[in-house]
Amino acid sequence: MNQPTSTNFAKVLKDSFLILLGIASAGFGLKGFLLSSHFIDGGATGISMLLNQLTGLSLAILLPLINLPFIIMAYRRIGRGFALRSVAAIAGLSLCLAVVPFPDVTPDRLLTAVFGGFFIGAGIGLAMRGGAVLDGTEALALLISRQSRLLKVSDVILLLNVVIFLTAARFLGVESALYSMLTYFAAFKTIDFVVTGIEQYTAVLIVSPHYQTIRQQIQAQGWGVTSLSSEQGHGHRGTSDQPLDALYVVVTRLEAARLLDLVEAIDEQAFISQSTLENVVGGKVKSMPLHG
Repeated sequence: MNQPTSTNFAKVLKDSFLILLGIASAGFGLKGFLLSSHFIDGGATGISMLLNQLTGLSLAILLPLINLPFIIMAYRRIGRGFALRSVAAIAGLSLCLAVVPFPDVTPDRLLTAVFGGFFIGAGIGLAMRGGAVLDGTEALALLISRQSRLLKVSDVILLLNVVIFLTAARFLGVESALYSMLTYFAAFKTIDFVVTGIEQYTAVLIVSPHYQTIRQQIQAQGWGVTSLSSEQGHGHRGTSDQPLDALYVVVTRLEAARLLDLVEAIDEQAFISQSTLENVVGGKVKSMPLHG
């Protein structure tokens, strides 16, 4: 009876640590790099930074105010626990900006844009790994995308950031806006890496008349494989009505090349399709460790 409680406590402790680490990283990126150079980021953080530049209001006050509507949407759409963690994370970031004396690292504008974006992106990504957000823009994007068949979440975020950076170009100057876009791109790629990591999952579909041999070799490597009954149509070998199984395998990004080498060693003409997966639950997606 005590195991679930201890497991839950360990998860809360881990999530809290990730969120605190994310707050420190984002705070360092903002105060140690961007603010002194008058650069901004995208999303709600970017809006807060732009208003800070235009009005002189404290960023520590603007961040929770601008994020509040997005967190309310998150409460309605995602759930209470996520919203409460996000409120705590954003409040923690505001407190961090207000009281922690981060040094101004470098006056170089290029280094400021790249590394400021890196530390902000790392902070946002770590907070997301801990089940919270430091920027609530995604909640607005999710709401709009659900009400529109034409716009995806990524489209809404892109359009919002276009408006933010055009406004920055108008009030802060084109050069600062361009550096700010570089900051955003650095943050975006860092978020992607922190959230998905080097073990991002890849789905591989394999169609080959040698599917039985390929399946045996895949299983011998320790990967899970699913056989999908199919009928072969017209391909590079011509038209055939011979039934065969298509093989569906999910591996980590680092193991995808090894899987392709295995298949090509058996059938160089096998049809192989790859696609990136956002998340995988259950199953076996890691091979056995290699020896020698």
